[in-house]
Amino acid sequence: MAFIDLIEPSVVQIPVRSKTKSEVLRELVDLLDKAGKLISADKALSALLDREAKGSTGLEEGIAVPHAKCDAVDQLTVAIGIAPDGIDFQAMDGKPSNLFFLLLAPPEQAGQHIEALSEIAKLTRSKSFCRLLLASQTPEEVVELFQEE
Repeated sequence: MAFIDLIEPSVVQIPVRSKTKSEVLRELVDLLDKAGKLISADKALSALLDREAKGSTGLEEGIAVPHAKCDAVDQLTVAIGIAPDGIDFQAMDGKPSNLFFLLLAPPEQAGQHIEALSEIAKLTRSKSFCRLLLASQTPEEVVELFQEE
């Protein structure tokens, strides 16, 4: 399944209400859980926290890509969070993160996981795409932006 096909309004949070890194992870995991995408929300959160303990997935330019491989999902799963005011995610550039792309994949689907990370990297290289995402007001607008890319 293509990365774009995973993005639907039920997995997009605007705005992210959390104020800390661990709260953002919990909020996006809860979103996926409510959307029926998880086998275990606790396992998903634990895998993400373990991954973050190895090094922050906060990149640069307001982008964070928390991700993990775990048996809390049976297929590649994504959640998108948009925090207009930014959240300290211990990003590489020290700046707050505004756009969160949370990825979970089963351990045996490493290839899809890497492809999705690559797709996110390509999309977020476009400053105008990131600005449009950040300006989005509804989950439906976000889905539309990805479909146009």
